[in-house]
Amino acid sequence: MKEIHFASDDEETSLEYFYSIGLGHAKHGKPRDAIFYFDRVLAVNPTHMNALINKGNALGKIGRYNDAISSYNMVLKLEPNHVICLLNKGLALHYLQRYDDAITCYDNILSQEPEHTGSLYHKACSKSLQKNTEEALVLLERVIVLDPECGTKANGNKDFDILRNDDRFKALIT
Repeated sequence: MKEIHFASDDEETSLEYFYSIGLGHAKHGKPRDAIFYFDRVLAVNPTHMNALINKGNALGKIGRYNDAISSYNMVLKLEPNHVICLLNKGLALHYLQRYDDAITCYDNILSQEPEHTGSLYHKACSKSLQKNTEEALVLLERVIVLDPECGTKANGNKDFDILRNDDRFKALIT
């Protein structure tokens, strides 16, 4: 029979202290140090949602996308529709050039929030890299209507290089 362990108040305080140190490192551009502290929290509480999410983010910052996906998957087992995890998992999959899987994450968000600009924008990026020009442009137009700053963002994004000479793209980003 598995022993159930309840954290004492002191232990909870220590966990939150380590979590906050990890968060500080993450905010100051020290992802490896952040991971160290998030791991300390997760060693005691493997389902600490914020530590899992932020560990995934830190892993992504250092290019360890598969590990980041594992961290996000642990959160998604607990909360399958967690928007931030779905978006960040989608980005990690995108960086691994697993565009169909990334799009699945974005579509999951869009089924909950049809005007989620981050998901629309990143789905357009993935569609562009898949050379699906029509759908990329439709998505890009839709997201720019919702958030005009996305046009400026798209202008400088290499994911849209295939669209640079398309007059429709030029019209969207000007």
